[in-house]
Amino acid sequence: MFVPVDGGDLAVETHDGDTAPVLAIHGVSGSRELWNWVAAHRISLITPDLRGRGDSHEVPGATIRQHADDMVRVLDALELPSATVTGMSMGGYVAVDLAVRYPERVRALVLVDGGFPMAAHGQMTEEILTAALAPQLAARERTWTADEYLAVQAMVNPLVDATDPLVREYFAHDLTDDGHLRLPAETLLADTRDVIFGPSRWQELTVPTWFVHAEWSTGPDSPPAYTAEQAAGFRAALPVLREPVLINEVDHGGTVMTRKGAAVTAEVLAEALK
Repeated sequence: MFVPVDGGDLAVETHDGDTAPVLAIHGVSGSRELWNWVAAHRISLITPDLRGRGDSHEVPGATIRQHADDMVRVLDALELPSATVTGMSMGGYVAVDLAVRYPERVRALVLVDGGFPMAAHGQMTEEILTAALAPQLAARERTWTADEYLAVQAMVNPLVDATDPLVREYFAHDLTDDGHLRLPAETLLADTRDVIFGPSRWQELTVPTWFVHAEWSTGPDSPPAYTAEQAAGFRAALPVLREPVLINEVDHGGTVMTRKGAAVTAEVLAEALK
C-alpha cells in the first residue's frame, strides 16, 4: 500500500502474524526488507520504506522529525490509534522522536541497536563523517547487478550470508530497475548528520521501552555500538527502560538480519506486546 505524506507517497508493507501489529522502522541505508527475518517469527509487522528508500525513493526530504511525522501518517492510514513501535539503528532514533512527541500513539517501544547516543558519535566531525561515508557515496556513481552488489556487501562484512535468499532480497530492494542505488546521496548524508549531530531526546521517554543491542558493530570482534556498561547506564538513567538484552556473536545488522538475531528481537517484541 501507499500512504500519502508531505512530498509524495510512502510505500508500506504489512506482514500478517499472530500478534497485535508492530510498526517497524528500518535504518539509514536500509528498507522495509530489513524486517523479513523478524516477520518469519509470526510477529505482525507494518514495515514502511522511509522516504528516499526502496519504493519510497522518490519522496524527498530527510530528517528524523520528518520520518517520525510520516509514521503518524502510516498509523492514521491503517486506522491505528496506537501501536507497539520498534526501530533498528536510525529507525531507533525515529522511534524515540515519535514516542516523545506522540506518546499517545506508541503503546511500547523496542529499540534495536539504536535510539540512544553512541559513544562514537561524540568524536565525529563533518570531515570524519564525509570520509566514513565516502565508499557509500561512491557506490552511487555506478550501476550494479543484484549479484555484484550482494558480493560487495559480503566482502565488506563476512557475517553477511550471501546464500540466504532474504539477504539477496534485502540488497536487491536497494536497486532501481536500471541498477542504480535508490537512496540518494543527499538523503543519506542528511539523515546521518541528523542522527549524529541532532538532539537526543531519549531521556524524555515516558512509554515502556526495551533495548536490544549487539556484541559487535560490523563484523566479528569489532567494537560494539553500545557496550554492556553503556546499556546499564541507560537503564539506570531512564525509569521506563527494561533490562537491556545483549545478543552475543552478532553485529549491528545481525540483530535483525540473521536467524539468531531475529529470534531474540522477536522474543523481546513478544514481551513488549503483552
